Amino acid sequence: MRILIAEDDAVSRTILRRSVEKFGHECLAAEDGERAWELFQGTPEVEVIISDWMMPGIDGPELCRRVRAYNSDWYTFFVFLTALGDKEHLLEGMRAGADDYLSKPLDRDELQVRLIAASRVNSLHRQLNEQNAELQKLNGELFAAARRDPLTGLGNRLQLREDLETLSAQAKRHGHGCCAMLCDVDSFKAYNDTHGHLAGDGVLRRVANAILGNLRAGDAAYRYGGEEFLIILREQDLGSACAAAERLRRGVEELAIPHESRTPPGAVVTISVGLAALTPEEEKTFEELLKEADAALYGAKEGGKNGVENYGNRSQA
Repeated sequence: MRILIAEDDAVSRTILRRSVEKFGHECLAAEDGERAWELFQGTPEVEVIISDWMMPGIDGPELCRRVRAYNSDWYTFFVFLTALGDKEHLLEGMRAGADDYLSKPLDRDELQVRLIAASRVNSLHRQLNEQNAELQKLNGELFAAARRDPLTGLGNRLQLREDLETLSAQAKRHGHGCCAMLCDVDSFKAYNDTHGHLAGDGVLRRVANAILGNLRAGDAAYRYGGEEFLIILREQDLGSACAAAERLRRGVEELAIPHESRTPPGAVVTISVGLAALTPEEEKTFEELLKEADAALYGAKEGGKNGVENYGNRSQA
């Protein structure tokens, strides 16, 4: 273990250091509390501190309190070395955060007992830290999984709701606009009826991958429901959003997934896309934005499918 000694008496400090090193431990020695505090902060993973009670400057109890308040990833076992044997001082030391004590003059057998105990305590703290780290990792994975659609890997409705709350706050604070792109796989029920639901799941995964491949940094995609997908394009106007939607529509068509229930023969899986924009000047909620994107998608379906419709054009018409 790495052990720090804080002792202002040179003879006692030397005896203690030699004893610690004889037991096979690495030893740092400080002549007072100030120097001990500096060494503790500048040395990684000090596992044990053996400190005198009374020292000039920072005394033992104050050093202990500072060590306990210090934010570190390891536990430091703190032992007081003192000639004060009354219960009042022992309780004071424990309240300051000490783990154990040694009486002067030093008894090497007692020192070894304390160091064995310190090694066991530190081992338990390391195990606990490792378990906590693993638990935090698992919690993070569960948190992410709860916000992901298991089939496509896109965000689900919970993730969408949380993201829209964040976007709404940003829009109000910074005046940012965005576009909503609602996509629907054309004639998907007919595809399932003809090819089976497993094949249909495969189509949804491939469409989702095409969506992910067309996203910019900062954009977000969600499985909106069934065969519908929603993409939020941050800080884009309708012009750039239309271009992005057309790239996506063409990308899905170019996957060339056969759709035998559609005509003409040789037809492939396609998507229809509805677009709507939220500009900084508009007093519009995100719920209204999504309704407009849905209306635009309905227009794309009415227009023959495999197309892009934006709400601005539809409302003007």
